[in-house]
Amino acid sequence: RVTIIAHVACNNTADSRELAAHAESLGVDAIAAIPPIYFHLPEHAIAKYWNDISDAAPNTDFIIYNIPQLAGVALTPSLLKEMQKNPRVVAVKNSSMPVQDIQMWKDAGVLVFNGPDEQYISGLAMGACAGIGGTYAVMPELYLAMNDHINKGEIKEAQAIQYDADRIIYKMCEAHGNLYAVQKEILRRMYGLELGGVREPMPSLIPEDEAIVAEAQAMIEAAIAKL
Repeated sequence: RVTIIAHVACNNTADSRELAAHAESLGVDAIAAIPPIYFHLPEHAIAKYWNDISDAAPNTDFIIYNIPQLAGVALTPSLLKEMQKNPRVVAVKNSSMPVQDIQMWKDAGVLVFNGPDEQYISGLAMGACAGIGGTYAVMPELYLAMNDHINKGEIKEAQAIQYDADRIIYKMCEAHGNLYAVQKEILRRMYGLELGGVREPMPSLIPEDEAIVAEAQAMIEAAIAKL
C-alpha cells in the first residue's frame, strides 16, 4: 500500500470543494492545495479558501502546497499559524527555492515535504521528512539512493547522485515538449507504459525532441548503473 495525496485546488472554491469531497470518498490519505492564483488575495481570504476546501473533506488530512514562483502567492509564518487552527492541517509541501523556508515551517511544528527535485538532499538536510517530486517517476532509484546516503550521513555520495539527477532534469528541460511529455515518453521506452501525452496547453513532443529523450534515458540508465 502506498500513501495517496490528492491535489484538489482549482481557481474557485466550489470546484475545489467538490474535488476534495470526491477524493475523501475514494479513501485518500490526504488532500493538498495551492493557494488561489492570479488575484493576489489577502491572507484571510487564502485561509478561508483552504479551510473551505478542508471542510469538504472533514475526515482527511490537509497539506498546504507552497510554490510561490508559480502560484504568485507565498506561504508566510502568519498564514501558516492561522491555518494551524485547523486540526486537519498536518504538513507543508515546500516548493519555494530557498531551502531556509523549510526551517520556518519546521519551527511551526508541521511536517515538511521537499518540493524542488534539484535540491532534494538540501531539503532533507534542512529537516524535510521526505520529498514530493515531479521527476521521481523516471528515476526513483536515484532519489531512494540519495535518501539512503543522507540517512547514513554519507553527504558526498548523496551529492554525487543529486548532481546526476540535476543534469538529467536539465537535459529533459531542453526539449520543445514540456518536462512531463519527455518523462512520459521515457517511461514508455523504458517500461512499455502507454501513458499518453500531456494535456494542452502543455506542449507535446516533436520529432526534433527524439534525440533529447534518448539522451536523457541513457543518462538515467547510466546513473542507475553507478549505484
